[in-house]
Amino acid sequence: MAVLRPQPGPQEAFLASPADIVIYGGAAGGGKSYALLLEAARHTNNPKFGAVIFRKNSKQITSEGGLWDTSLEIYGGIAHPRKGPPARWIFPSGAKISFEHIENDQALQKWQGTQIAMIGFDELTHFSKKQFFYMLSRNRSTCGVKPYIRGTCNPDPDSFVADLIAWWIDQDTGYPIPGRSGVIRYMGRVQDSILWGDTIEEVVRQADGEIAPEDVKSFTFIASKLSDNKILMETNPGYLANLKALATVERERLLEGNWKIRPAAGLYFKRGRVHVLQEIPNDVVRWVRAWDLAATEDKREARPEDGPAYTAGVLMGKRRCGRYIVVDVINQRLNSADVRNTVKNTAVADKARYRNVRIRMNQDPGQAGKEQAEQYIKLLAGFSVNIERESGSKETRAEPFSAQWLGLPGSEAGNVDVLEAAWNDAYFSQLESFPESKFKDMVDASSTAFNELEHGAAAITPPASASAATRANPWSI
Repeated sequence: MAVLRPQPGPQEAFLASPADIVIYGGAAGGGKSYALLLEAARHTNNPKFGAVIFRKNSKQITSEGGLWDTSLEIYGGIAHPRKGPPARWIFPSGAKISFEHIENDQALQKWQGTQIAMIGFDELTHFSKKQFFYMLSRNRSTCGVKPYIRGTCNPDPDSFVADLIAWWIDQDTGYPIPGRSGVIRYMGRVQDSILWGDTIEEVVRQADGEIAPEDVKSFTFIASKLSDNKILMETNPGYLANLKALATVERERLLEGNWKIRPAAGLYFKRGRVHVLQEIPNDVVRWVRAWDLAATEDKREARPEDGPAYTAGVLMGKRRCGRYIVVDVINQRLNSADVRNTVKNTAVADKARYRNVRIRMNQDPGQAGKEQAEQYIKLLAGFSVNIERESGSKETRAEPFSAQWLGLPGSEAGNVDVLEAAWNDAYFSQLESFPESKFKDMVDASSTAFNELEHGAAAITPPASASAATRANPWSI
């Protein structure tokens, strides 16, 4: 039987730490989930031992390459799997390791009265402060194992974790302080305030009698980066290139472990990183027109300060050479009737010029969003339409397109072309000011178009019998 052991360095330090609470990570690729699963197996010879590892939602547990798949590599052959729900491993001794999710604060009710010896949070920044501290109250046991908590994370400057590990992070640069990684400090919680000290006694003194020594928890943060995961670097050397190809904000967070960087103007899009073309190339193999809809009437004459939202429609194509091109941008303040007419008329014009154009829209949550989606499906009968709910922040949705726009660090330009047109300046100005600008409609439509190009329906392939000119431009079929 293969011996399971951590890699030397931060992963080994994570499993060796005696602290009550250990947070591990701070960048992508550091072997965080693997280390968490190894830790959970530590006490499985104890028949009364139980561990629960949490993700934000159940899909993150069972999705391809997720927590469950990784657990198969570690526990397979030595424990009995039950994919659930809940997903669980039962060991010969009777010990259990379960995988659960906490979707929101209301879901905490199901954990009332529970006792869990080891609690793990995979991607702790996805959870709320309330969820973390409530589950800390469930971290108790009579199985003979001192209760403890382990968490993994990637940087998120807006999460409660950033405040929790602030002592271990250089607050000027955002990078972990090497000499503090793994150093144990002590924390106590008085109402909603956290008291810190270098000793238990120091925390108790600060609490002025409100907490006892046994209420104080030992705590540490252990930083890791991709370079610490030698196995991943050897088996998947291209992963480093993938991280380097991210846009600035995500590259700093996931590759360099920066906890302070935030989206700012110019970090997502720069006009100097694109090629401006005077004509549409003949190698476009797929088109998408994405819309960011608004039905607010223009009230500038009545109240100019209102600045009602715009309706934006971006036509983007993917070229055979792998580049992307933006050939048309509509951005207007329109009332609801004019929005529908503009969408329909643009669909007709796009079809006449480019033939096969996929139309993509986003569905708002709730019944109103569902009804609007049904109206547009009927309005656009005869056209290829995809309407989906978007998830994540505007910044998160913009990251993939931003990475292509900016290109690799050190390169002369990115992977996006833009057709020369009157709308260029307004388009570039909004993208460059993202995400600080008041209006983000053209950015949203561009992000949606790009994501649909990459993840929507498969591209149309021209038949082998088509002429060379037709194969070069299949939309002429």
